[in-house]
Amino acid sequence: MADIKRTDKQIAESPIADVFEGRHPSESEKKWAETTLAKNLEKNPERPIGAPTGVNVDEHGHARYTTISEYAIRRLYTQADLPEDWKYDEYLGYPGQPPYTRGIHASGYRGKLFTMRQFSGFASPEETNERYKYLLTHGGTGLSVAFDLPTLMGYDSDHPFSEGEVGKCGVAIDSLEDMEILFNGIDLENVTTSMTINSPASVLWAMYLVVAEKQKTDWKKISGTIQNDILKEYIAQKEYIYPPAPSMRLVVDTFEFGSKFTPRFNTISISGYHIREAGSTALQELAFTIYDGVEYVEWARRRGLDVDEFGPRLSFFFNAHNDFFEELAKYRAARKIWYRLMKDRFGAKNERTRLMRFHTQTAGVSLTAQQPMNNIARVAIQALAAVLGGTQSLHTDAHDEALALPTADAARIALRTQQIIAYESGVTQTIDPLGGSYFLERLTLDMEKGAFDYFDKMDAMGGMVKAIERGYPQKEIAEASYQYQRAVENREKIIVGVNDFAIEEPSPEILYIDESVARAQSEKLKRLRKRRSNDEVRRCLDALKKAAAQAPQVKPDGSISDANTMPYIIAAVRAYATVGEICDALREVYGTYEEASIT
Repeated sequence: MADIKRTDKQIAESPIADVFEGRHPSESEKKWAETTLAKNLEKNPERPIGAPTGVNVDEHGHARYTTISEYAIRRLYTQADLPEDWKYDEYLGYPGQPPYTRGIHASGYRGKLFTMRQFSGFASPEETNERYKYLLTHGGTGLSVAFDLPTLMGYDSDHPFSEGEVGKCGVAIDSLEDMEILFNGIDLENVTTSMTINSPASVLWAMYLVVAEKQKTDWKKISGTIQNDILKEYIAQKEYIYPPAPSMRLVVDTFEFGSKFTPRFNTISISGYHIREAGSTALQELAFTIYDGVEYVEWARRRGLDVDEFGPRLSFFFNAHNDFFEELAKYRAARKIWYRLMKDRFGAKNERTRLMRFHTQTAGVSLTAQQPMNNIARVAIQALAAVLGGTQSLHTDAHDEALALPTADAARIALRTQQIIAYESGVTQTIDPLGGSYFLERLTLDMEKGAFDYFDKMDAMGGMVKAIERGYPQKEIAEASYQYQRAVENREKIIVGVNDFAIEEPSPEILYIDESVARAQSEKLKRLRKRRSNDEVRRCLDALKKAAAQAPQVKPDGSISDANTMPYIIAAVRAYATVGEICDALREVYGTYEEASIT
């Protein structure tokens, strides 16, 4: 610094010390810091956003600024924050070309806009079918199925464990009959459908395929996604049924089946969304999600599958949280990381295998029950980050979802938010418009490096399944969640309408699901079990159990393994076996998983 008589301690305590530490500022930047900036700070010291304690001050008492994830933010970013060898072609590249930092499509959204989905499902299949038609009529371009808790856990609506939960957090689906009702009047060849289902993913996907079959639709022409990401269930959401090893086997069964019969259908959506909802940082969401993807590829290759056969149908699902630039950096880094992994770690030759395609949903965990209309602004900011980050598909949360499932009006406003971004904001006209920003490029590089640091740790543990068994990702997320909550309670992080700018307000009207749905579903099940061939159901379930007990082997001729469970599940679905019956058959073979306590 200019005043060479200052001691090291004085330099370190200077409010402009960060300009010189760990960077290579130009002479003009040094001069700016020592004159213009230093004088300004002397007259107007920086003040943190929120209480001047904890994360908001450094060890010298100066104001500190951080993202939601507590990543420290500088006041100004310049060329000095990028590597000295930074070159456009090496670090950024062009859209549609490696390393895909700027997007996987050469023309961005000019050729095709992001698919506009609304996560929807409530009460009965009949009511949800009406909501789907409502959303499609109002400009939705894809469907996203929310299932109720009993369905997610593999229980029928009349099971004792289902009491009080039928149709409450999504639609109740018990059998092929319900799936036929759910998509009645909807042409599956001309709409993409995403299904948020994990442990029973094979079963619900089989039902969807049989509905398409009944519509005389070629499986090779239908497109959509099953979530099917069991690893994040063990890490975050906790809606698992079977132990990890058999669960992974079922996932790989879908990879093999899908690569042969449904080439346009994504057989997994590797989901960081729920990891973030559990309280992770943006970096943890990025790292754990992509490493889950690594684990799935490793298991599939051990089965003997070719990464270039199943790899193009792997998709991802990320959260869009409030910190705009942090989210943008996360999406850009994700594409770079997946490209490197598929090319260098797995030797993928097919360019489509190296592409990261992802869906984004705005952050449900950020929605507040207090002043819920504020959530419209939050969702708009989050959705804008997803679009600028190059998402292929988007779901915007409704403003009332912190209170209940969304009303039709709230769902429409959420859809309109996407449409305003797409058609009015201008951001879809050019590709990665913030690319080249010193701040964004530094964030992207740090995200990338941080993710690979996590990968090294989990590689040393033996992979994600081993890391989960040790409780590693769970502990990391729990600590991050605790630190954020503590910052909120200390008002170091401000949530508008919650810990600041609060008001007294009346309770809004919400969607209420009563117990009539459970009664109707139970009656429907009784009628179904009377009219179907129960002997055929038992035969199909016995065949499924026999296949599930065997180790599937890839055939030399490339045909599907004799022990792949998917054909047997489809046969059971055609016989109108229920979700609970099929999952119970697999429970008999695989048992159930109980999480060990983590300390």
